[in-house]
Amino acid sequence: MPEPRDRVTRKADLLAALTGPAADVWVATASPEAAPHLVPLSLAWIADRAVIALEGLSVTARNLGASRVARLAAGSTRDVGMIDVVLERSVGVDDDASLGEAYAAQADWDPRGLAGYVFLVLRPTRIQAWRESNELAGRVLMRDGEWVV
Repeated sequence: MPEPRDRVTRKADLLAALTGPAADVWVATASPEAAPHLVPLSLAWIADRAVIALEGLSVTARNLGASRVARLAAGSTRDVGMIDVVLERSVGVDDDASLGEAYAAQADWDPRGLAGYVFLVLRPTRIQAWRESNELAGRVLMRDGEWVV
């Protein structure tokens, strides 16, 4: 088992993964009836916000619209980042040029021009990162929307 990383290193490693090209996350939401839903989506990390693009009528978009919260999982089970988020805003993919350009520059695809697609801008409220059990202590990197490292 590798030596545990300090929290500063964990934050840097996670941000490198989130800002790298073709970053992907698992997005977990729940319906108003508490039915769970989990999907993999491309992510762009823009100005400390997680941005995903999807059909505005998808289950994920509807769940986020209703509850305004989700959990994102980035990385592998041996180097995971768990990001609790709140929906900050939803915008049509052709309605915010700078957001569309930033998303397309990082993500592995460009949804602009697709009818019915939206960007969901998600504000992180809590971020955790760890590799193995020896990194469970100190895994919280952000609490209440504020970095603790």
